[in-house]
Amino acid sequence: MKQRLALIGFGEAAQAFARGLSPALAAYDRLTDAAPTRDGKLADYGRLGVDGCAAAGEALAGAFAALSLVTADQAYAAAEAAGGLAVGAFWFDMNSVAPETKRAAAVTIETYGGRYVDVAVMAPVHPGGTDVPLLVSGPHAEDATVCLREIGFTGVRAIEGPVGAASAVKMIRSVMVKGMEALSAECALAADAAGLRSEVIASLDAGWPGADWANRFDYNLERMMVHGRRRAAEMTEVVATLDALGTGSAMSRGTVAGQERLGRLGIAPPKGLDAKLAMLRSALRSGQAA
Repeated sequence: MKQRLALIGFGEAAQAFARGLSPALAAYDRLTDAAPTRDGKLADYGRLGVDGCAAAGEALAGAFAALSLVTADQAYAAAEAAGGLAVGAFWFDMNSVAPETKRAAAVTIETYGGRYVDVAVMAPVHPGGTDVPLLVSGPHAEDATVCLREIGFTGVRAIEGPVGAASAVKMIRSVMVKGMEALSAECALAADAAGLRSEVIASLDAGWPGADWANRFDYNLERMMVHGRRRAAEMTEVVATLDALGTGSAMSRGTVAGQERLGRLGIAPPKGLDAKLAMLRSALRSGQAA
């Protein structure tokens, strides 16, 4: 019988990884607790051949390791609910949260007898899947790297440092990545509102040869409209990271607001920059995205 791997949280990342993981998979997602979202999540389990569980403890029972893949605001709560983790089992915390959050979760997991591992997912899970680059840190990093490779991840790299080191790299990198998304959205919306989009894009392309700003605007708007609320939650953790370092977080606070603004629309983005901007223009006029 294959060893059992638990997936705590079964959203975009867990589903992207599930196809490439070699052990038998058991999963729990809190969306199965609510009637409006239960059937959809059960369908996700069935589509990917995963043993769907009614509670975290059920998914963790007999598992040699667990991947924690929840929203940023639930990362610590997921660790608190991991009392069913076997002694010596790995808890791979792959959530995008501040180092302080990961260190607090580590204390809880170690209290349960598990081995906590700080894992930072360093690129979009689509199309990468289990080939996505991962950074690993903490006292169990060496053994954890071996385990992650054995179960199917190909891009794992351990870095020196305690729990929180890998997370800090991800958080500080997000200042730029998610910040550029928010800035590009603000720029594109303003250029469109002024009726000067082509001129602005041409000027940007002249300043950054090969950057193809029209496609960048399109891609970044897509990411924000689909994932803006989750990105805003991650950027809240970025703000906490920067505040702990004492380096300033004004720009990242603005990114939180910008990501949330588009993400809370809750609508599927249409294809193409023209259509996206038309939809957002209408939402702005109606006050929906104020």
